[in-house]
Amino acid sequence: MTITPPAHPSPTTSPTGQAYGLTAPELSVFETLESEVRSYCRSWPAVFDRAQGSRMYDEDGHTYLDFFAGAGSLNYGHNNPVLKRALIDYIERDGVTHGLDMATTAKRAFLETFQNVILRPRDLPYKVMFPGPTGTNAVESALKLARKVKGRESVVSFTNAFHGMSLGSLAVTGNAFKRAGAGIPLVHGTPMPFDNYFDGQVPDFLWFERLLEDQGSGLNKPAAVIVETVQGEGGINVARAEWLRALQELCHRQDMLLIVDDIQMGCGRTGAFFSFEEAGIQPDIVTLSKSISGYGLPMSLCLFKPELDVWEPGEHNGTFRGNNPAFVTAAAALNAYWADGQMEKQTLARGELVERALLAIADENAEAGVSFRGRGLVWGMEFTDKGRATAVCRRAFELGMLLETSGPESEVVKLLPSLTISAEELDEGLRILARAVRETA
Repeated sequence: MTITPPAHPSPTTSPTGQAYGLTAPELSVFETLESEVRSYCRSWPAVFDRAQGSRMYDEDGHTYLDFFAGAGSLNYGHNNPVLKRALIDYIERDGVTHGLDMATTAKRAFLETFQNVILRPRDLPYKVMFPGPTGTNAVESALKLARKVKGRESVVSFTNAFHGMSLGSLAVTGNAFKRAGAGIPLVHGTPMPFDNYFDGQVPDFLWFERLLEDQGSGLNKPAAVIVETVQGEGGINVARAEWLRALQELCHRQDMLLIVDDIQMGCGRTGAFFSFEEAGIQPDIVTLSKSISGYGLPMSLCLFKPELDVWEPGEHNGTFRGNNPAFVTAAAALNAYWADGQMEKQTLARGELVERALLAIADENAEAGVSFRGRGLVWGMEFTDKGRATAVCRRAFELGMLLETSGPESEVVKLLPSLTISAEELDEGLRILARAVRETA
């Protein structure tokens, strides 16, 4: 979910004298030629020209501190020098750029690195599938595989879930606005309450289990359950570890596959490489995208237990499965940031800094009914006044910082800085956030 500023914002001067925001002529080609479906450029009326680390620069040279990180696709920052060097070297030697699903040296290097750095140390036996370049490609393949394995159509998802914009993914997405864009009935998906949906007043999975066991409930036996451990688009709703463990146990008991959508919360966003590690569970199927390439290049994975690998050759394919430059930067990211365990420790430490800062903001604005929640380096701040989040994000932009909103009513300010952000930049961003909250009271 994004914020929407006035249609023709005037430039705003920052505390340092920079002018943020554009007048209409500078945005005219986007407004006259590009489809009305565009969204982020409405939120941040600037023409961005370059970026490095946690900073973006518009064409006039104004600086913006990025607490958005490409919606979580830039966990290692913009133009990370380690990844950029690996990519430039590969391109300069005429490495294969497009390869469908051919065997290439770049793909082999990624697979070996992923196995040695990520899967084996965690005792995860997953097979790796390249379903296409986007997160929704990964989700579609996961849903197809689960239905093929179990021979059943129904898939259970959760309230406020977001899994993508293609039809299968939309069918297991909760947001009414997104679902309405399909234009046709979205079938074979059944929503259930996410953790704490009833504010702790109803035992976990009471409704779900009752429907499964009641022959008169009308619920078709599900093939699988798909879940996000932290709902990013849904409002930074954090599932408890015990809730996730109980969900896995329920799936095993009822012969359903457990799919964890780790597209935004994986690749270290919550601390560990996979967001489900903290709960001690082992999903049957896992989807990854966004930061798996490390450099913002399109890439996604569908991981699944070996006994589920029932695909026929070519049964699920796609032209852009073999994005070899993405394999190159992905392998470089894994070697640089996940071989020694330091990234997880740093992310958790940075997360503690964010939590303390948000607590201070909440205390300072107690009359506004401020609440916050999160894990690692994904956090959300909510106000009793549901329109306040949009105002805070708009003011933050005026002060030179990129933030977005999330939640079904855009009621949550979402913090998603890069994992490589410095302590000084993190502190700077949190001070800007505190000021934006103060100045929108």
